[in-house]
Amino acid sequence: MKFSVSRETLLRPLSIMVGVVARRPTLPILAHIRLDVNEHGLTLTGLDLEVELTWRLGLQHLDVGGSITVPAKKLSDICRSLSEGALLEFTLDEQRIMVRSGRSRFVLATLPSSEFPSMQLSPIKHQVVLPQNQLLNLIRRNDFAMARQDVRFYLNGMYFELATDRLRAVATDGHRLAMADAAVQIGEVNKSSMIVPAKAVNDLAKLLDATEEPVTLIFGEQHFQVNMANATFVSKHIEGRYPDYEQVIPRQSDKLVTCDRLMLRKMLSRISILANEKLQGIRLQLTNGTLTLIAKNSDQEEAEESMNIDYQGEPLDIGFNVGYLVDVMDNIGDQVEQVQIALSTPSASALIQAAGGGDAFYVIMPMRL
Repeated sequence: MKFSVSRETLLRPLSIMVGVVARRPTLPILAHIRLDVNEHGLTLTGLDLEVELTWRLGLQHLDVGGSITVPAKKLSDICRSLSEGALLEFTLDEQRIMVRSGRSRFVLATLPSSEFPSMQLSPIKHQVVLPQNQLLNLIRRNDFAMARQDVRFYLNGMYFELATDRLRAVATDGHRLAMADAAVQIGEVNKSSMIVPAKAVNDLAKLLDATEEPVTLIFGEQHFQVNMANATFVSKHIEGRYPDYEQVIPRQSDKLVTCDRLMLRKMLSRISILANEKLQGIRLQLTNGTLTLIAKNSDQEEAEESMNIDYQGEPLDIGFNVGYLVDVMDNIGDQVEQVQIALSTPSASALIQAAGGGDAFYVIMPMRL
């Protein structure tokens, strides 16, 4: 094997591959990425037995093709440490691969590509094409609400639901819920769903760009797949039944608050300085035309601030985790200027969305303070 490739061609794929490969590999080869070289170019493959990423790249020059695996992080670190515009020359000699760039020379240990595992794809149930920025937007509007290490394993991921002309993403950790929709052209289909692990969702978000370039989203019987122009991302799904998220969405809220998103975001940030460090609880007091935020902590410190809002209902005093409210303001969408908060009683959840309607909804459970 002997070929040359530019640093800029390798840099981003390798940095993303490092995140995909196993952090604590049960097998040494799972810390490696596979290099396949032929007249069509260079193909990189990394996986951790739950997620697999394949990336196809162009070469500067090809002398001899072949296939081998190399340590992912070491190769990524080498590439990142080289100067901008550098050319990397790879030469395989027996069981070691030499990487040359200018006056730099690196020799890495390898493992045979024949030992490198691969993901088994299941039969396809549905597939839909959409712009990758639309898929990225779905993920970014929801990923903060995913559980990470919950004993309810089915919460440790994002729920994707495909229905007629609609793709929905839902995430919840049991205390808050995020849901966003994207319009897709798929026609009439039977509803199909899948829970994608949190790590896979985060890896996929790094792979996607905020461009209109189309990607193909595939719902397999046992796998979730995204096909891009130069990359293929595959993830196993989480077995289990996702909670009925429709049941937790408040439908009878009679107290509607409309306010400026950025103004509320800044006020929440200031108030959070003196919130209880562990509980992060603050109080929201509603009166006609005014929202007052109050924070207190165990050191008897307190903060209070108010803002003008659009509200003509009965007075209400309710507590929330300030971090949850900040997350919603940060992820509901930069284009959203006004938010609507629907409330009913001090013990009922809040429903937050863009004022005038939108394709993202957030539910936050209240706190007792």
